[in-house]
Amino acid sequence: MKATFMYGAGDVRVETIPDPNLIEATDAVIRTVRSCVCGSDLHPYHSMEASEQGSPMGHEVVGVVEEIGAAVTSLRPGDLVISSFTYQDNTCEFCTEGFHVSCLHGGFFGGQGIGLQAEFVRVPLADGTLVAVRAADGSAVDETGNDSEELLASLLSLSDVYLTGYHAATMGQVGPGQIVTVIGDGAVGLSAVLASRQLGADRIILMGRHASRTDLGREFGATDVVAERGDEGIELVRDLTGGLGSHVVLEAVGHRPAYEQAAGVVRAGGTISRVGVPQYREAPIGGSLFLNNITLTGGTAPVRRYLESATAQVVRGEISPGRVFDVAMPLMQAPAAYAAMDRREALKVMLVP
Repeated sequence: MKATFMYGAGDVRVETIPDPNLIEATDAVIRTVRSCVCGSDLHPYHSMEASEQGSPMGHEVVGVVEEIGAAVTSLRPGDLVISSFTYQDNTCEFCTEGFHVSCLHGGFFGGQGIGLQAEFVRVPLADGTLVAVRAADGSAVDETGNDSEELLASLLSLSDVYLTGYHAATMGQVGPGQIVTVIGDGAVGLSAVLASRQLGADRIILMGRHASRTDLGREFGATDVVAERGDEGIELVRDLTGGLGSHVVLEAVGHRPAYEQAAGVVRAGGTISRVGVPQYREAPIGGSLFLNNITLTGGTAPVRRYLESATAQVVRGEISPGRVFDVAMPLMQAPAAYAAMDRREALKVMLVP
């Protein structure tokens, strides 16, 4: 089969490797229907040290079950399924508390030999990791059909970006009567806008400077767009909020300037929820944050916690988060997909086997 590997900064290759097989009785093997490149994949694309052994890439996938292990009970061959970007048993203490990324028996895709930018994937702990896509009457949903491309895009977004944005909003306790500022107009930031609208925020300010993206942000529910950065951007958000700042700030970038911008626009007693993977070692947590009783929360999204309910919303047509995919490429063009996203020629690229 074909699979994507990274050998160093800017060095992405699609190679031929053996098809995966069941190893544990709790495994499943799926045929990839759609996968994609994530903004977080660009961090190693910029900084990974050169290596003779490539790192398997990809942590988002929609697929069809090909084979299941003897202990798998919730799935059957032919099921259209979504995987979270982690694998987990969904039964340990942390999973039952809703923090599946800390599963006592789980791990992350895109490493440990399991990349999802591939034609086939072995999924560990399949019962706890994969969610079958079902219609309201419980019947299976086919990967083909009149609206299949739109449906597949939205289902794929649930594997990471939409539910990462939703997690940011959930941890920030977004709700009616609130002003929310979202920092970042990437796929996660736009997803956070959509999630904030779903949770009832009264006003959503999107801080981003790419018009094609912020236009989609407005369609997702942003009431205001601030293109300026730094002190100028902070001042503009303060002006929009009567000088008080936002009740909740969702930081979806991961760089220190974005964190500092969040600290500048949050109001007294407010919350900063971070889901951008931090690319900095230190950042201020005292000073005005302590003085003004600011809550700092967020973290790696436990996608599995939200996956079933969000899948049902997509199938019912209540949300279309897959609109963040603006380019589709064959899997064999994965290196070009990385380059396009790095050059900001694409918001998010879907890979088609």
